[in-house]
Amino acid sequence: MPSKQPPTLGSLAVQATPHLVHVSPSTCHNLSMFKDLLKEYRRLDDTITMRLNRSNAQFRDRDRAGTSGKGNIQDQACAYVWKELVENWKRRTEMINYCVDIVDQSMEEKRKSLTSEDGDARAQRKTQAAMFADEVKRNQVHNELAIEKIVRQRSLDAFRSRCQYFSPPLTDSEARKWWDAVHIQESP
Repeated sequence: MPSKQPPTLGSLAVQATPHLVHVSPSTCHNLSMFKDLLKEYRRLDDTITMRLNRSNAQFRDRDRAGTSGKGNIQDQACAYVWKELVENWKRRTEMINYCVDIVDQSMEEKRKSLTSEDGDARAQRKTQAAMFADEVKRNQVHNELAIEKIVRQRSLDAFRSRCQYFSPPLTDSEARKWWDAVHIQESP
């Protein structure tokens, strides 16, 4: 009989990386769903300190078992968490930018429709109302870009407080790009 895995509970459940979700235009137009999805993806950032603690413990256990990698335990744990952070930041940024494009495209289509509707006042009012609703969505989605910068900065501050001597390897261009981008934001 195969052994059944116990359910993930406690802080392990919080630590679980969210599964990949395929975002569709309907996700972008449903602000509640869009924000809930971002909230799920931001959990990694919200639990950064706990994740660093768990990673340190995990790499310390591997070291005791003789299965650790190269470098000291702290460096390995920091590299592992940094990689998770970068992957998550990239997914969220792609999702937000996709939704920005979808909502902007919808607004542009309504604008064109408004100029092509000659004299039908009822249809024009209906299109204008839809444009207003899309403008609200557009502002909300664009606001998520600003929120994303704040979340990233907060996560980086917590990360650097624990991984003071960490620097992503030069061979990892994606991680270096994020590292450099966050450091540029800090400059006065």
